[in-house]
Amino acid sequence: MLRRMVRSEPTPAALRRHPVPRWFEDAKLGIFVHWSLSCIPAFAARAGTLPELLRTHYDDLQALSPYAEWYWNALRIPGSPAARHHASVWGGTRYQTFRDPFEAMLTGWDPHPWADLFAAAGARYVVQVTKHHDGYCLWPTHVPNPNERNWHSTRDVVGDLAAAVRARGLRFGVYYSGGLDWSYEPRPIRTLADGLAAVPLDPGYAQAVDAHFRELIERVRPSVLWNDIAYPPHGGALWRLLADYYEAVDEGVVNDRFGPAPGWLVRALRSRPLRAATDGVLRRLVRRSGFQMVPPPPPVYDFQTPEYATFAAPRVRKWEATRGIGHSFGINDQEDEANLIDSDELVRSFVDIVAKNGNLLLNVGPTRDGEIHPRERLRLEALGAWLARNGDAIYGTRPWRRAEGATACGIPVRFTCSGDTVYATLLAAPQGPDVRLLEFAPPCARVVLLGHGALSARREANDLCFAWPHDVTKQPAYSVACRSS
Repeated sequence: MLRRMVRSEPTPAALRRHPVPRWFEDAKLGIFVHWSLSCIPAFAARAGTLPELLRTHYDDLQALSPYAEWYWNALRIPGSPAARHHASVWGGTRYQTFRDPFEAMLTGWDPHPWADLFAAAGARYVVQVTKHHDGYCLWPTHVPNPNERNWHSTRDVVGDLAAAVRARGLRFGVYYSGGLDWSYEPRPIRTLADGLAAVPLDPGYAQAVDAHFRELIERVRPSVLWNDIAYPPHGGALWRLLADYYEAVDEGVVNDRFGPAPGWLVRALRSRPLRAATDGVLRRLVRRSGFQMVPPPPPVYDFQTPEYATFAAPRVRKWEATRGIGHSFGINDQEDEANLIDSDELVRSFVDIVAKNGNLLLNVGPTRDGEIHPRERLRLEALGAWLARNGDAIYGTRPWRRAEGATACGIPVRFTCSGDTVYATLLAAPQGPDVRLLEFAPPCARVVLLGHGALSARREANDLCFAWPHDVTKQPAYSVACRSS
């Protein structure tokens, strides 16, 4: 019924009736892959996280950006760390010269070890960057770029990775930068208002974006359409695109970054005084306590995508926390262990996200050699090892009536549920022989520590008490299943 309705009435109101498919609700963990020409220089400043820079260095945001995939933009800002690095290491050559070494590497690239690692990490889907802000397409598109000749890979990187991950039972999605394309609109971006002013207004660009999405849908039938930044002015063509996508991929989902960029606003922000005034407002906004990088909701979307951010409480609507293992999405050779999330903290953060109705889309930035960096591999393997023991508390679960709790000794606890089972995941190891979960007394016929065995348990008032075994394997978090039968 929905498909027929959307087909005859491609409007936002009709599209909003699209249900989030169960597979996406159940999946919990996806892998994001940022890989493009920027992996050759593999450079970004180490000035902090992007949320930190928004608050402390708003006017130099993109000059100091930790995002290595923004290299082409940063090197166009005079005096930026990227510009100095580029002059020193690459002699001021054009960004386009990175195409040849990238293409040469692709001839020997094997996607299967990636797919093996993603499956071992416990991921249930993969989202690949097919075109980032540099405009370079990772498939042999038939849509010509009028500004850069052959601005696409010869090898079908998208199709090859899709086949490899699907062979391991994972779903596959595509990321596409609709809101920025520096091959069409090369103005340097320093601030948030600069970014809005840089959305291409060329009608030919909007047509190319539509054609690219349709090529990708036809070629790989992606389970996820993940657009970034915004969508160019479209005159209603976006609603037809999304309607056709939902019809072609019955269990497909779209993210919350398909917000149409009004042409009048983009043109207005190309005026220096209006852009400065807008930056003044945005500067004050991001300095407020509690500011998080959460895109404003567009007319049509299936899930939200906070970036390097989470929510404090469970959300009714499905969401997906998006982050890198380090401060960058693309590979950054400047990063070291101090810039990366610790494996144990990664697990605990993941548990918190799931308890609040979210998925985690965890990014890897492959190297210029076509490999997953050992520091990223280590964390993916640690996450997979934890899920192998505790996956029942994660996959297919839903938020319980509250997300957070604690033990009597102050250990934070996160709750999920599935059927008649409630899971309490302790985010640290108990130090004594007895554990008391405060204000937690669901019907329990049996209490089991996942990966270990049954526990001796009793109810005392509104608390659940159980004996903690002395021989529990050390983990970042410990999931206890309370089963009513």
